[in-house]
Amino acid sequence: MDPMRPSTHLVKYLLPAALGPLLVAACGQGEATAPAPPPPQVTVVTLHEEPVTLTRVLPGRTSAFLVAEVRPQVGGIVRRRLFTEGSLVERGQALYELDDAVYRAEHDSARAGLERAASVLASARLTARRTAELREIDAVSAQENDDAVATLRAAEADVAAARAAVERAALDVRYARITSPIAGRIGRSTVTTGALVTANQPDPLATVQQLDPIYVDLTRSSTEWLRLRREIEAGRVSAGASDAPVGILLEDGTRHAHEGRLQFADVTVDESTGSFALRAIVPNPQNVLRPGMYVRAELVVGGASAAVLAPQQGITRDAKGGATALVVAGDGTVEQRSVTVSRTLGDRWLVEGGLAAGDRLIVEGLQKVRPGMPVEAVEATGDRPLPPPGVDAPAAAS
Repeated sequence: MDPMRPSTHLVKYLLPAALGPLLVAACGQGEATAPAPPPPQVTVVTLHEEPVTLTRVLPGRTSAFLVAEVRPQVGGIVRRRLFTEGSLVERGQALYELDDAVYRAEHDSARAGLERAASVLASARLTARRTAELREIDAVSAQENDDAVATLRAAEADVAAARAAVERAALDVRYARITSPIAGRIGRSTVTTGALVTANQPDPLATVQQLDPIYVDLTRSSTEWLRLRREIEAGRVSAGASDAPVGILLEDGTRHAHEGRLQFADVTVDESTGSFALRAIVPNPQNVLRPGMYVRAELVVGGASAAVLAPQQGITRDAKGGATALVVAGDGTVEQRSVTVSRTLGDRWLVEGGLAAGDRLIVEGLQKVRPGMPVEAVEATGDRPLPPPGVDAPAAAS
C-alpha cells in the first residue's frame, strides 16, 4: 500500500465532514432569500368635516288641544240625547234636550210683565207731557210736574227690568237645549234619557276634546340642556331654531305623517326628576294621535357646520369603557387613539376629540392588526358595505 495514498476508510470519514458545512451554508442561503409575507389588508374610511343637524329623541304623552266638560246651566229632566257617543261634533251643536215646559211658562210670564210695564210707561209719558204743558201756563204746581216726571222715570225703569226678565227667561229656555262649546270628538254620555240634572253639577254630562291639532308634552333633562348651552357658547354647536320641526314616532315605531312645532319650554325644573317640561303642537287631521298615547318626539336641538363623524364599526371600548380607535398613520402603520364621542347620528358617532379630518379610520380587519404594525389600507367604497357595528368583517383578499 502506498503510504501517500489515503485509505478507503479515511476517505469515507473525511468526505461527510467536509460536505456538511457546505450543505448547511446552502440551506442558509435558501432561507434568506424566501419572500416576506405581505402586510395585512384593512379597510379604512377617511374622515372629513361636514355640517350636521343635532337631534334629540324625548319621550312624551299626547294631550288634547282643547277640552270642554259639558255641564247643564239649568236643572231639569233629560228628554233626549242628540249625539252619538264617540262622534265628531261641531261648536254649538245640540247635545241634550231638557224638559223646558217650566222655563217656557216663565218666559211667557216675563213677556206679559214687559207688556204691562210698557203700557204703564206709555201712560206715564202722556201724563208727564201734559203736566209739563200745564206747568208752562201755571195750571199745575211745580210739585205736580216733578211727580209726573218721577213717575215717568219709574215706568221706564220698570220696562227695563221687565225686558231683562224676558231675556233671562229666554236664556233658561235656550239653556234647556245643551250645546257643545267647542268642535271636537265627544266621549261617552254619563246620563241617559229621563235622568235629572242640575245647574253647575260637579259631574259632566260628557266631554268634548279637540284633537286636531294635538299637544305632545315632553320632558328634558336640565343637565343635558346645560351641556348643550356650553357647547353653543363655545361655538362648537349652533342653537336650533325656536320653531324647528318636531318629528313624532308612534308606539309601534312608525313615524307620524305630520311634523309638529315646538311651542314652549317651561321655566321651572322639577325638583324630583331634574327635568323640565316641553310642549309641541302637532297636526292630527286623521285623529291618529289620541290623548294619553305614549310617543317619542325627535327635536332639532342645534347644528354644527364642521363636525367629524366616525362610523360605529371603527370605535371600540376598552376595559374601562373608554372609546378607542385604530387609524393608519402616514407611514402606513397602525396607530391607536383615545377618542371622545358624544352621541350617535344614524350609524356614526359624533367625534368630540381624538380624531380629525383626514384621519384614515380602520373599520374592517381590526382583529388581525395591532398598534405599530404595517398594513395595506384600502378605502371603503359603496359597493362594499360596512359590517354592522361590533362585527369585524374580514378584508378582501388582495
